[in-house]
Amino acid sequence: MTNPPVPPFTRESAVEKVRLAEDGWNSRDPQRVSLAYTPDSRWRNRAEFVNGRAEIVDFLTRKWTRELDYRLIKELWAFEGNHIAVRFAYECHDDSGNWYRSYGNENWEFDENGLMRVRLACINDKPIQESERAYHWPLGRRPDDHAGLSDLGF
Repeated sequence: MTNPPVPPFTRESAVEKVRLAEDGWNSRDPQRVSLAYTPDSRWRNRAEFVNGRAEIVDFLTRKWTRELDYRLIKELWAFEGNHIAVRFAYECHDDSGNWYRSYGNENWEFDENGLMRVRLACINDKPIQESERAYHWPLGRRPDDHAGLSDLGF
């Protein structure tokens, strides 16, 4: 299975890869998202370790059950060869209506087919008021004309 763009990445293809990842996560479809990763992909997400697509699906199912109205923006930070570093921020709320903006960084490693085999994520959560939300697009893909992280000052 090939998942273009594939390494080695150029600035253009790295930006495209980041946007495709953002779009996938904004679908909130764990099965769809898992297909962007190798069958034996390894993750560190905060202090949780996830191995393989089945665990990715389980992890994302749990995540999006408790992180409601999830909306994410990713931005390329750096790239070289088959590695990409991104920064991101997402907004969501819990079942009690408490809103959060979570900020983080990810380091990615890809195989020759463009599937991610390693994902290392560090994330910090900030409680926000609903009035402080910055992501107001309908659930799903972020519109092309919506501000990115740098534009929002995040």
